[in-house]
Amino acid sequence: MYGEKEGRRFTFEFIMNMQYHLAQVNIGKIIAPMDSPVMAGFADNLDRINSLAEKSDGFIWRLKDDSNNATSIKVFDDDFMLINMSVWKNIDSLYKYVYQSAHTDYLKRRKEWFEKMPEMYMALWYVPETHIPNCAEAIERLFYLRKNGDTAFAFGFKNKFSPEEAAAFSPTDQSDLYKVH
Repeated sequence: MYGEKEGRRFTFEFIMNMQYHLAQVNIGKIIAPMDSPVMAGFADNLDRINSLAEKSDGFIWRLKDDSNNATSIKVFDDDFMLINMSVWKNIDSLYKYVYQSAHTDYLKRRKEWFEKMPEMYMALWYVPETHIPNCAEAIERLFYLRKNGDTAFAFGFKNKFSPEEAAAFSPTDQSDLYKVH
């Protein structure tokens, strides 16, 4: 048994034959309120960067609220903690957007708007192609990565895993797998 859906058990063969997309989460703690002058360079370019993502080859979905971004979505008790999530066709399409597009210019300026994170703040993982991850799932993957390092369950760009490796992987430490810390 690898999982259940509507009372049916998934077989290993079924899971291995599924198609997968790549999900990503990254979090950051802003240094000032979003409407403050110090955050203007970030806030004023959110629509531009989000549009660039949506027009990028391989883009599937991104987390957003009624204002077309995710800055008001609160996952943590700290109002200065922001979350960004998206789903991509594969790791290469996400990598091209993050490191080989105009997004890179803003990534280089991260320290102007965000505190330095003491722990890993980004995680990648595979999802079935029809699945849209939620925030609890994303934070679960991020915390698993922090605790266990790169695995097929959650990883970064440096240690890539395939969808097949992820489908066959079973987390060894499941004691707090579904708890948001």
